[in-house]
Amino acid sequence: MEPTATATSTPVRTAATPALKEWGAVVHALLQGRQALLLRKGGIHEKRFAVGACRFVLFPTVAHSHAESVRPEHRDLLPLGAADAADAPGGELLVRAGAEVVAVVPVARPERVEELEDLHVWTSASVRSSRVDFRPRHQLTALVVRAVELPEPVRLVRRPEHGGCTSWLDLEVPWPAGTGRAVHADEHLAAVEAAVRERVG
Repeated sequence: MEPTATATSTPVRTAATPALKEWGAVVHALLQGRQALLLRKGGIHEKRFAVGACRFVLFPTVAHSHAESVRPEHRDLLPLGAADAADAPGGELLVRAGAEVVAVVPVARPERVEELEDLHVWTSASVRSSRVDFRPRHQLTALVVRAVELPEPVRLVRRPEHGGCTSWLDLEVPWPAGTGRAVHADEHLAAVEAAVRERVG
């Protein structure tokens, strides 16, 4: 009798998904419906902020300064965000959310950025210092996004290549189109977009 050939299995790699770095506390704010707005200017290693994808997952980050940058009524989000994020290689992080871009609004009137306070969890002072006054020659960009809770959170080990002051990276995180719990209704997102355009656009 001929011996039966044994097939060798090759590990299947998950397709890379674009990921935007964002505070872990803000990821939870998005998932809880407390905000649908991101304000970006790009990291120090980027010439400017560019929207790298219209659909991406959120890579949670954490820093000690985040506690002072979040308004008191939203500081309950800080331990949730810290539990998801890893601030050193070898630590574990949890990717639990994605986002779909609804609108990209260049902030033409940064002097009025405090008028956006009801649309996010940050303090006005932190928005002014870290997003308006930081790299003043670079334009601030407002992203209105639909947050989506991934069907299953994905646990990753933080690697050295995840570091650096850049906005985007690629992660092997599955997020099939049409899956996950969408947080915000179309009507709410339209209202947020209209408010952003009226106040700072």
